[in-house]
Amino acid sequence: MNYIIQLLVSALAVIIIANFLPGVQVDNISTAIWVALVLSVLNLLVKPILVILTLPITIFTLGIFLLVINAIIINMAAYLTSGFSVSSLWVALLFSLLLSVLQSLLSSLFGLEKK
Repeated sequence: MNYIIQLLVSALAVIIIANFLPGVQVDNISTAIWVALVLSVLNLLVKPILVILTLPITIFTLGIFLLVINAIIINMAAYLTSGFSVSSLWVALLFSLLLSVLQSLLSSLFGLEKK
């Protein structure tokens, strides 16, 4: 049950960011829920592989390259989800940062802190 609530919080964050960030478009609420679901699956399956493959450059940049990996995951989600688009890698990078911050704020607001 907690996962479904967290998924809905993520979808709410996607909608909020899409309304304020030019270059990001989400058609409707159901698309935002699909985006949140696709992002969670990509973060579970693809992100660890990308982190391992790019470990040398991640160490060399002191972890900052992880932001690029997050932007790549956002672009992959945009490719896999119809009704969701991101205009560039830079917009995806900013979207990723804002999504992380807003998810954290909304989770604490709704009392979904990890125990």
